Amino acid sequence: MMWRDVLLDFLSIALELTLLFFIISFVISIVQGLIPYEKLEKYLFNSNRVTGATVAILLAFITPFCSCSTIPIVLGMLQKKMRFGFVMVFLFASPVLDPTILTLMGALLGWKVAILYTILTTVLSIVIGFTIEALGFESAVKNVIVKGLNEEKSNKFNMKKAWAETVSLMKTVYPYLIVGALIGSLIHGAVPTEFISSYFGGNEWWLIPLAAIIGIPLYVRLSTMIPIAHIMIAKGMALAPVMAIMISSTGASLPEVALLNSIFHKRLVIAFLISVFTMATLSGTLFYFI
Repeated sequence: MMWRDVLLDFLSIALELTLLFFIISFVISIVQGLIPYEKLEKYLFNSNRVTGATVAILLAFITPFCSCSTIPIVLGMLQKKMRFGFVMVFLFASPVLDPTILTLMGALLGWKVAILYTILTTVLSIVIGFTIEALGFESAVKNVIVKGLNEEKSNKFNMKKAWAETVSLMKTVYPYLIVGALIGSLIHGAVPTEFISSYFGGNEWWLIPLAAIIGIPLYVRLSTMIPIAHIMIAKGMALAPVMAIMISSTGASLPEVALLNSIFHKRLVIAFLISVFTMATLSGTLFYFI
């Protein structure tokens, strides 16, 4: 009977996520075809902080990437000599801000949670990015050259291209979404509610930094964490540690650290990890008080 419930939960969650993900991805692909990327990038060189940070967040928002696939883009931005602070803002914001996944978050966890999450991660990405710049970490960037970073993007409205990009995104991201739905269903059906509510449902402050630490070594996309978080909260897990582990597992991972180590010196890699932990802990703490 338990496995039947797990299967039914999985099919229900998977169907809902599939419909939402496909529709939203297609709309986003159409919108992205109308965005003048080259014009936006011009603001990442010598603009004032407000303008440059706004553009960096906008680019992070409209370019859905996991933490690892963000690195080649960051490397390209550094190679083009864009302002270091703006690049750091993009580095922290890109994996945690994704319009498709944020919409799923709103549908499953509530729009208040999704809006607050977006505001917190945006503000903290900007603050941390400029703090790393102010501390002089630009000197910790290695001189790495990568070819093939000057490809021109087409900004024409193209339904065929939007469809192709949607299918491509489904192939790369959708499996993680299904894995998250499967794990969430197993948790819902197999893990006793009393266990989660007893050990993770309390208001102890230390659960937040603990969750942030646990999340960093994991290679988990935000798309995978959303359905898992939905079930964990339904089972009685407190929202604050859920947010902490979502942000830390999305913002950093061991494969990403390995990639960063190839373009950053160790002190900047360490600063990156500390920053992700700080972002996750502060966000979780704010959810704790709110």
